[in-house]
Amino acid sequence: MAAANNNNNNRSDHHDSDENTRLYNPYQNFEVPIKSQYLYKLPTSPEYLFTEESLKQRRSWGENLTFYTGIAYLGGSVAGAAVGIFSGVKNFESGDTTKLKINRILNSSGHTGRTWGNRVGIIGLMYAGIESGVVAAMDRDDVWTSVVAGLGTGAVFRAARGVRSAAVAGALGGLAAGAVVAGKQVVKRYVPI
Repeated sequence: MAAANNNNNNRSDHHDSDENTRLYNPYQNFEVPIKSQYLYKLPTSPEYLFTEESLKQRRSWGENLTFYTGIAYLGGSVAGAAVGIFSGVKNFESGDTTKLKINRILNSSGHTGRTWGNRVGIIGLMYAGIESGVVAAMDRDDVWTSVVAGLGTGAVFRAARGVRSAAVAGALGGLAAGAVVAGKQVVKRYVPI
């Protein structure tokens, strides 16, 4: 009964306190009646050392580089492995044993997965580098920085094949980046998480 009253007191104190803090009772699981003076007001948002850090709500360039490269490599490897499985199944011959069929599937999926993972990982690396450079140069992070990064990534990735190929790939990269950012905004707005 005392614990229930204590929890009710904690809730009423919490509503009276500031919106940016929450009350923390280190003894809440021990069923000990503790006065409200021993509750701690902890911030609900991250604490920063400098005010400039608190104004920018984004990852650093190193975190961005690691995140985009890792996600791109993982996604490319999984997609490449899936394509490799179908390629391995397509290459079955009539006299193959089960062991040989499994070997074909594993070899094909491993080779295709590595190839796709490396290619898409490089695209993620270029995208993260260009996006971080654009954000540092323009000092803002919005939809247009992502579109410019996608445009630059596509153009650089296909630059060795000529100007026309680079221009087409840049346009496709810009459209893809814009579509991903717009889709993210739609999901944030309409999908309750």
